[in-house]
Amino acid sequence: MARHAHQEHQGAELIAAARDTLTDSGEQWTGMRQSVFEELARHDKPASAYDIADNLSQSRGKRVAPNSVYRILDLFVRSNLANRIESANAYLVNTHPGCRHDCIFLICDDCGKATHIDDERVSGALREAGRDAGFTDVRPVVELRGLCDDCAS
Repeated sequence: MARHAHQEHQGAELIAAARDTLTDSGEQWTGMRQSVFEELARHDKPASAYDIADNLSQSRGKRVAPNSVYRILDLFVRSNLANRIESANAYLVNTHPGCRHDCIFLICDDCGKATHIDDERVSGALREAGRDAGFTDVRPVVELRGLCDDCAS
C-alpha cells in the first residue's frame, strides 16, 4: 500500500498544531473555536454538531447553537483540522493538521468507530478519474463500512 507519512498529534500538542494551522491560514483561533476543537478531539468516534453543541452547552452552562458549531466545523474541514464522515453527517478531529492528503475512512457498522488509512494509489486514481471527467479541485471522499476487529471477534 502506498502510504503517506505524517506526524500524529495528541493532547496539548494536537491543540497547538490545530491553532498554528488555522492561524497560518489567516483565520483567528477564538475561544469558541478552541472549545469546539477540544470537544471534537475528546471523541474517539465521529461526533455530530448536535453532540458537540449539547456537550458545550452543559459545560458552559449556557446554550450553544448547533448552527454555530456547524460553521466552525465547516471551517475546520476547509482548514484540514477535521474530517467530515459523510455517511454519518459527523466529524472526526484530524490528528495531523496541516498535512493535506486524502483519507480513506474505515467505519464500523456495529460500534461506530472510525479510523483512516492512507493509500495514495487509491486516492490518486480517484483524483485522476475526476480530472479525466473534466472536474477540477477533485477531493476524494472514501468511506468503507464493515466491522472492526473488536466487533468482528
